[in-house]
Amino acid sequence: REKQKKEEKEQENEKEKEKEKEKQEKEKEKEKEKEKEKEKEKEKDKKEGACFEELQHNYLITWFILDYLCDLLYVADMVFRTRTGYLEQGLLVKDKKLLLKHYTDSFQFRIDVISMIPTDVLYFALGLDYPEIRINKLLRLNRMFEFFDRSQTMTNYPNIFRICTLVMYIIIIIHWNACIYFSFSKSIGFGSDPWVYPSLDEPEFGDLSRKYSFSLYWSTLTLTTIGETPSPELDSEFFFHVFDFLVGVLIFATIVGNIATMISNMNAAQAQFQARIDNIKQYMHVRHVSKDLEKRVIKWFDYLWTNKKAQDEREVLRYLPDKLRAEIGMNVHLDTLKKVRIFADCEAGLLIQLVLFLRPQVFSPGDYICRKGDIGREMYIIKEGKLAVVADDGVTQFCVLGDGSYFGEISILNIKGSKAGNRRTANIRSIGYSDLFCLTKDDLMEALTEYPEAKTMLEDKGRQILLKDGLIDLDPANLKPDQKDLEDRVNRIYSTMMLMQTKLKKLLENYDKTEKDLKQRIAQIERYAGEEVEEDEEEEQEGQKEEEAAPEQEKEEETKDEQKDGEDKPEEEEKPEEEKKPGEEEKPEGEEKPEE
Repeated sequence: REKQKKEEKEQENEKEKEKEKEKQEKEKEKEKEKEKEKEKEKEKDKKEGACFEELQHNYLITWFILDYLCDLLYVADMVFRTRTGYLEQGLLVKDKKLLLKHYTDSFQFRIDVISMIPTDVLYFALGLDYPEIRINKLLRLNRMFEFFDRSQTMTNYPNIFRICTLVMYIIIIIHWNACIYFSFSKSIGFGSDPWVYPSLDEPEFGDLSRKYSFSLYWSTLTLTTIGETPSPELDSEFFFHVFDFLVGVLIFATIVGNIATMISNMNAAQAQFQARIDNIKQYMHVRHVSKDLEKRVIKWFDYLWTNKKAQDEREVLRYLPDKLRAEIGMNVHLDTLKKVRIFADCEAGLLIQLVLFLRPQVFSPGDYICRKGDIGREMYIIKEGKLAVVADDGVTQFCVLGDGSYFGEISILNIKGSKAGNRRTANIRSIGYSDLFCLTKDDLMEALTEYPEAKTMLEDKGRQILLKDGLIDLDPANLKPDQKDLEDRVNRIYSTMMLMQTKLKKLLENYDKTEKDLKQRIAQIERYAGEEVEEDEEEEQEGQKEEEAAPEQEKEEETKDEQKDGEDKPEEEEKPEEEKKPGEEEKPEGEEKPEE
């Protein structure tokens, strides 16, 4: 029995050993299969051009939907481009045929057509593991840059928009560099050296999120040159690392520098305003200004900054043309100016001139805008705030002026017969912080020089207001000539005389120039006429010479004939011929004299 039991135990042990061997063999086979699968996956990874292929496989439908939505947007963009007008010689072209021709002839149309080539057909031949066949869609990037350029001119926050676009560029560059690093590590072999991405056999490095985060971290460290990365070992790794450093130094550093300048530009207005406050503080400290007044000045500056009233309107609108500046002024200030009684019925041209002359002013609590008896050199229109009309003691309050009220319009018109003249008739003090528009007397008179009818109308309205209030003296004996008015008239006469003198000088100069031009032209005409007369005289002289030469030739021929005849005759006959010769010779001389 004991032997049987031992044999049974041995048999059971052998069976268990056989089972364990079978298990080990199965495990080995599974490991071999896993290794084969890994090798196949590695071969696939080497064949595949895209990195992070899990995104392609796990979210395939999502990517296809996004891709073809983008294609629809591209087609819609091409349609809108054929309906978008363009400027030609300053005129907006809206003709559909011309718009279509303009777009099809442009270089952008060729780029759009290339980007719309249906390369997706290659999916049927190569499979879905090659998303890079849609790389022609990247030709649309220039449209994105064009959109950014237009948006930053249209947005009300251009600096923030520029910073956001530059941050987006930084993220895109880091992302692309991370993808290139992962693909480069895949081509060399994961985990082959410390520089490349670690082996995927380790479970913590096989996850998609770890792959992307590790690559993004490496790309950020390399481009920003902030942290340290493992040193490369292969020549290709060295070249890749050097290229990344160059990209980081040239492109990345310039983008970061632009962001820094934009941030400084955003704070430029605040820095300028703070410098102004510092200068005033230093001045008050040097001049030993009282602490109460110093606090009032600082509070006034704080009010300007917190309510965004520190900008100088004239400085901001200085670069705009006069027409646009006038339209902005009318849009902002015209309603306020029309509330003034004397300007209610003025023509539009004068109101536009006055709108350009309005200057905003801010008064602190307790500030006197004007005091009784002061010379009035400007009028005020209340935009915001409360003003109190107080007595000379500064305590008694007669009334309160609110938004849209105005005062000082009579004192700047110099109305004859006014009992107050151009003096202020009341004390006006600011209760809180008050925003006022100021129109000076000189600006008003400058605007009225081109509108004399409006000036007389304003004076009549001001005189009627003074009549109602009983502040005008109707006795002509008490009317004194306005010295300034006389000075203005004298200045106008003097200016007209100066203009006349300048015009006379110009006329005399023009007269001298025209006289010189006429003399030169007459001389040229005489010169041309003289040359023609000389040519005619030369022709006449040549004709006379030919006429004189003709009888001489005839005489020579006659003498030759006579000589021939004389040789044939006897000597006796030669003597009378010789006697006749002097007579014959005298005849032609007598005949030549009248010809001469």
